[in-house]
Amino acid sequence: MVFQQWNSFPHLTTLENVAVSPRIVRGLSKKDARDLALKQLDHVGLSHKIHSYPGALSGGQQQRLAIARALAMEPDYMLFDEATSALDPELVGEVLDTMRLLAEEGMTMICVTHEMGFARDVSDRVAYFHEGIMEEIGPPQQIFSDAQSEHTRRFLSKIR
Repeated sequence: MVFQQWNSFPHLTTLENVAVSPRIVRGLSKKDARDLALKQLDHVGLSHKIHSYPGALSGGQQQRLAIARALAMEPDYMLFDEATSALDPELVGEVLDTMRLLAEEGMTMICVTHEMGFARDVSDRVAYFHEGIMEEIGPPQQIFSDAQSEHTRRFLSKIR
């Protein structure tokens, strides 16, 4: 799971942040965890920051660090909870590009997001929730072009 806040360990480098869970939870050797961490940091475009601490990273880099940390657990699917909400607008794109890459690679993702363009372009299915209730679910072209729910249509009319 990738949260709104990146929740990195501030006293660990990016490399150590990514390697710690595979070592502790999955029981990987120090070398294997390091190799996996290097691979995932490269995957999200942070291989040049392996010795940096989270406080020295931009918000977008910190969120990509959180994505690398989740990927290091080799999940079958990932849940993103408003992964771009804590970012400055100019940093949102780099996180969405990383998520788009994961989608292209076939990663199953459940994304809670207000980034409607991203949801429309990347999703196989979109669900719209209103006051905690799922109003509508379907293919993105149906939801965005021919929403059945009045709540969905009203929401979409405000963001276009």
